Amino acid sequence: MPLNGNSSGRRPWRWWITALAILAAVIVLAAFVSHRDNPVPVRTAVVELSTIRSLVSTNGKIEPVNNFEAHAPVSANVRRVFVKEGDSVKKGRLLVVLDDADARAQAARAQTQLRAAQADLSAAERGGNQEEVLSLEAQLVKAGTDHDSAQRNLVALKKLEQQGAASAGEVREAENALARADAQLTFLRQKQTKRYSNAELARVDAQRAEAQATYDAAQDVLARSNVRAPFDGIVYSLPARQGGFVAAGDLLLQVADLRNVMVRALVDEPDVARLAPGDPIEITWDAVPGRVWRATVTDIPSTVKLHGARNVGETTSIVDNKDLKLLPNINVGVTIVTAEHDHVLVVPREALRMDDSKPYVLLVSGHELKRRDVETSLFNLTQVEVTRGLSAKDVVAIGSWNGKPIGERTQVTF
Repeated sequence: MPLNGNSSGRRPWRWWITALAILAAVIVLAAFVSHRDNPVPVRTAVVELSTIRSLVSTNGKIEPVNNFEAHAPVSANVRRVFVKEGDSVKKGRLLVVLDDADARAQAARAQTQLRAAQADLSAAERGGNQEEVLSLEAQLVKAGTDHDSAQRNLVALKKLEQQGAASAGEVREAENALARADAQLTFLRQKQTKRYSNAELARVDAQRAEAQATYDAAQDVLARSNVRAPFDGIVYSLPARQGGFVAAGDLLLQVADLRNVMVRALVDEPDVARLAPGDPIEITWDAVPGRVWRATVTDIPSTVKLHGARNVGETTSIVDNKDLKLLPNINVGVTIVTAEHDHVLVVPREALRMDDSKPYVLLVSGHELKRRDVETSLFNLTQVEVTRGLSAKDVVAIGSWNGKPIGERTQVTF
C-alpha cells in the first residue's frame, strides 16, 4: 500500500515536467519562425544604362618639353643678372654674365699657341721655315749648275780622249765628279720634298690639334660666361644672384617653353599592361580646384623599376599649356582612361558577388532575394558593366542596413 501511494503521488509532477518541456519547445519554434519571417532591411540599386570607364589613377610630375639649363663653366663671380624668375624672354636675349677676365686671358693664350702650332705644321709641310726654304732653293740652284758643269766636262774629256789629248784617268775622274754632283742634286731635291718623315709630320699635326682643342675649350668657356636665351621661353628657375660666387658646374638658371609641358606618371605594375598609346588622360592640380587638363598617352612603359616601395612603369604625355598654368616640377593627379563603353548596363561594384569565381547578384523579386548569375566586362572602383543576366531597371541588393548576412530567399524590406 505505501508503495502504491508513493507511485500515485509522483504522477502529477511528471505531467507538469512534460508540459513545461512541450511549452518551451513551442516557444523556441515560434521564436525561430518569427525570426525567419522577420524581413531584413537592405540597400538596393537599380540596374541602369550608362557610360562606364576603366581607369588607372596615379600621380605624376610636370616637366618642360623644351628645357634649357645654364651651368657655370668655371668658378667665377656673377657680374650681372638681367632677368628674374617668371620673366618671358626672347631668343638671344642676354640673361646672365659671369666675370670672364680669366676666360679671356685663357682664350688669348690658347689662340697664340694655336697660331704657333699652325705655323710649325705649315713649315713642316713646306720643308722648313722661310729661311730654310730659301737656303735650300739656293743650294739646289748651285747643285744644278755643278751637275751641268760636270756633265759638260765629262763630254769634253771623252772627245779629247778619242783624239789622244786626254788620259783615261782624267775621264774616270770626270765621271766620278758627275756622279757626286748627281748625288748631291738628288739629295737636295729629296730634302725639299721629304725633309720630315711621316712620324714627324704626325707629331706636329697632333700638336696643332691639341692647340686647336685648347682654343675651342677656351672659346666655349668664354661663350658660356655670357648666358643667352636659346629660344623663346620663361625663366622658371634662377639660383644665380648678382654679385654672388658660383663654382664650376653650379646651376645658373633654367628656361623653358611652357606652352607645352610633359607629365611623367608612375603606373603600378599590375596596371602597366592596360596602357596603350593614345589612351585619354586627365590631369588635375590641387592648386587649381575643378580644372582638368586633357591629353593622350604618348609613351607607355618599356620597363618596370622599383620606386620607393612600389614597382612602377613610367608613362609620359604632352599637355597643351597655352595659359601657362601648369608649372615645372609640380605634383599632379593623373587619371588614364584605358577603356570606355557607352550605353551599357551597369551596377554598383558592391552588388557583384563571387561564388567559385562565378559572378552573380542578388535580384530583388517582391520582398525576396533570388540569385542571378551574370557576365561582366569593364569595371572600375565603383561600377561594373553587366553584359548578360540583367535588364535595365532590375533591382539588386547591395547589403543589409543592420549588418545581417543576406542570400538567396532572404526576406527583405526597404
